[in-house]
Amino acid sequence: MGRIFETRKATMFKRWDRMAKAFTRVGKEIAIAVKQGGENPDNNPALRRAIQNARAVNMPKDKVENAIKRAAGGDATDYQEIVYEGYAPHGVAVLVTTATDNPVRTVANVRMHFKKGGGNMGNSGSVAFTFKRMGVFRLDPEGVDADELELEMIDYGLQEMGESEDDEGNPVLVLRCEFSDFGELQRGLEQKGLEPKSTGSEYIALNTVELGEEQATEVLALVDRLEQDDDVQHVFHNLA
Repeated sequence: MGRIFETRKATMFKRWDRMAKAFTRVGKEIAIAVKQGGENPDNNPALRRAIQNARAVNMPKDKVENAIKRAAGGDATDYQEIVYEGYAPHGVAVLVTTATDNPVRTVANVRMHFKKGGGNMGNSGSVAFTFKRMGVFRLDPEGVDADELELEMIDYGLQEMGESEDDEGNPVLVLRCEFSDFGELQRGLEQKGLEPKSTGSEYIALNTVELGEEQATEVLALVDRLEQDDDVQHVFHNLA
């Protein structure tokens, strides 16, 4: 019984950590969006997207409102968005997107994570050419005719569409477009009356690397290490 309790407790703490990390990530998205376009989501598409992403991770409404107020205040934290590149063990390419108020601290931490994880941090442009930045929308598939939606959204820049699961294991429709067509695809979905569960941009690997289970575990350990850093927003890699 004690072992079962400890396992449940560990699972609970892990879930709390994941939720706290998600809230921090979305809070920074809100801060950056407010700084760039103001605190009114009706006039700020980036803030609307950040609020959608907050809902997707079940961030309470009062926390979202407080994040917007803080970001609009005179003493709001000034976050910079910086992308770092490098290699995980076994030659797997890695892109790390960050939002930081202290780039010196962040670059030192990212470099340390690469080194301790058996990889090495590269210069700007060292692996970026192996990825393509795309706009990504995730929708609740309930009540949606996927085939019809795909045909209609092609006119708004849709490049690919598929099925996946969110962090809670719920089914989602994933729509991708050229990043330059992000606003156009968003407009198409709004005209259909569809509100995405989450939106954003992702770096999609142009080519993937296949590894054995043991080697893949080493790569994913580095990815997990990077994702736990408070300054890191997302980690992308080309591991199959």
